[in-house]
Amino acid sequence: MSSYKIKKIYTLAELIGELEKDYEDYGGSIWYRGQTKESHSLLPSYLRKEYSTEQTILSAFKQNATMLTNAQPNNSFDWMFLMQHYGIPTRLLDWSESPLVALYFALQKNDNNDAVLWALKPTELNKHCGIDEEKEEFFIPSFESKVIAGYSIESISDTPAKLNPSAVIATRNNPRIQAQMGVFTIHHKNKIPIEDIGDKSHILKYIIDKDSKVQILKQIELLGITKFQLFPELSSIESMMKKRGLIK
Repeated sequence: MSSYKIKKIYTLAELIGELEKDYEDYGGSIWYRGQTKESHSLLPSYLRKEYSTEQTILSAFKQNATMLTNAQPNNSFDWMFLMQHYGIPTRLLDWSESPLVALYFALQKNDNNDAVLWALKPTELNKHCGIDEEKEEFFIPSFESKVIAGYSIESISDTPAKLNPSAVIATRNNPRIQAQMGVFTIHHKNKIPIEDIGDKSHILKYIIDKDSKVQILKQIELLGITKFQLFPELSSIESMMKKRGLIK
């Protein structure tokens, strides 16, 4: 049985060197996801536990959120993005087109656990769910594409099929997702983690040594990857001012 590559990382320079070496001959997009605990799998929050049906969760969220949103979501995918944004369990996983952004999220806990940076070839993942556009070598669908319709909340409840997860591009319609260079994978009913699908050639795992986390985080913050940069909101200003020593 094949397995994905795993590499242990101790410095930021080492990580950059490994990324350059691993993907220098690959012409497609690479997506990145940081997780604070190395043992966590690539499975979205909704599939990790037993919850109410998605329709029930969506209805409850709509009931309470409708009057608080400036622009009404157009469809269930848009509602799913909004729920994800505010911490409601969904079938989405957040990824970034920037390894440094993903690394920032991986390093947010200064504890005794190794962190992890996942690197994904989205078009290779999509071949495992039948999405492979012959006319465009590195085609990645959007949530408006017909090939993704079967992953909607409405469709998934009407089909017995269990599809593999898909990599999908979403409209960056808020400052946070734009700042984080956000992209997504979406699961169907299949509870298999992304790293366990197929021959695993679509995924690579970089384990960040627990004793290196603080130093690497300082280095990427020096490069401008900060909370205020990634969360350009009023609520982030306090932490920025504290780091500059303006307040305590």
